Amino acid sequence: MMGVLAFIFALVLLILPAASAVFEPLTIQTKNGPVAFTVEMASTPAERAKGLMYRTELAPNAGMLFDFGVEQPIYMWMKNTYIPLDMVFIRADGRIASIAENTTPLSTQTIESGGSVKAVLELAGGTAKARGLAVGDQVVHNLFAPK
Repeated sequence: MMGVLAFIFALVLLILPAASAVFEPLTIQTKNGPVAFTVEMASTPAERAKGLMYRTELAPNAGMLFDFGVEQPIYMWMKNTYIPLDMVFIRADGRIASIAENTTPLSTQTIESGGSVKAVLELAGGTAKARGLAVGDQVVHNLFAPK
């Protein structure tokens, strides 16, 4: 019985966001005006490794912002991720460098940034198109220093 309870507890910890999760506002300046999100920060190696794995839903105005600290080519995947995501790759100046739309759930196929970026914003699949996000749009968040 204790083994089953320990397994259930471990599973709950994997599925639910960490109790210490940090949520911050983020805005993207699009050609149609600002688009606001509330993002969960993934700043540590453990947070970045887990990302949105095991989640079964993501609110329309929610996302996860992966901070890689310095600009570098980034490679993501969808292993253990149950919902399609849009991955918005962002340079250090806050400009969107590329967008991978509606990535395939549970896939281990590599999703590349296509160049050096500092961060990746993951949103529910279809959000980038629905909200008018485009390459070159400015992301406003304290992680980025506009130039």
